[in-house]
Amino acid sequence: MRVSSEYRPPILRDKQYDHASLFAAENLLREARRQKNIPEGPVPSICILDPDGDIVRHLVATHQAKLNPYWACYHTELYNFESAGIKFGIIGCAVGASFAVLIAEELFVSGCQLLISVTSAGQILPKQPPPFFVLIERAWRDEGTSYHYLPPSDYSFLDRELLTMLHDVFSKLATPVYQGATWTTDAPFRETAVAIESAQSENILAVEMEAAALYAFAQARHQAVICFAHVTNQMGNVAGDFEKGEANGSRDALELIATTARVWLSRQG
Repeated sequence: MRVSSEYRPPILRDKQYDHASLFAAENLLREARRQKNIPEGPVPSICILDPDGDIVRHLVATHQAKLNPYWACYHTELYNFESAGIKFGIIGCAVGASFAVLIAEELFVSGCQLLISVTSAGQILPKQPPPFFVLIERAWRDEGTSYHYLPPSDYSFLDRELLTMLHDVFSKLATPVYQGATWTTDAPFRETAVAIESAQSENILAVEMEAAALYAFAQARHQAVICFAHVTNQMGNVAGDFEKGEANGSRDALELIATTARVWLSRQG
């Protein structure tokens, strides 16, 4: 079937980016709170998305995390914990762009001021053998959610002030932290050779499933979101792949998160 060069798929039609949504996160949470008899109360000002759930499982197993009694989301549980003297909230297993942004919307209307995402990722360019981290400065928009927040473009970007804030703050961490681009996909099992070669031509370091949408949300909503890729695998193409390190990489990730939070807090009034 031939497609007209003027054809626009539904995802690019009728997007009025300056119009408010009739369905709002605060209204959903209000009704969830009523139905579930959950009291009003705050979430921590710094929250974490942990798509793999390894950090959450580690914190719960080591008795460091407790359920937040005020979180009214229909789909997830929010845990409170403290690390390096900083109070955090964390949600596990919100995988993919649409789920991550749904949770981000709910967190920010509930009192979150900084959201940090640490997602596992597959290696695209051979920077070094995994595991390592990437501070995602730009994310290739090969998913759907970002197009509901920003007009079409190739990339979503980390806020420039946040990027400047994080310059050279990770040099003393045990696991290397690089800065660069990732590819955000909705379809991990459609990472074809042609698609990977295209990503490599863009100097993309890794492929993940949330960052482009989270950065588009952050720009549109004027919220602080910082995304990291924890590069742990070569897409299952080598033996012994997907190894994160001690405690499934949780300790390294928590050190990264605490460093990020300390720098951000030091710049708050």
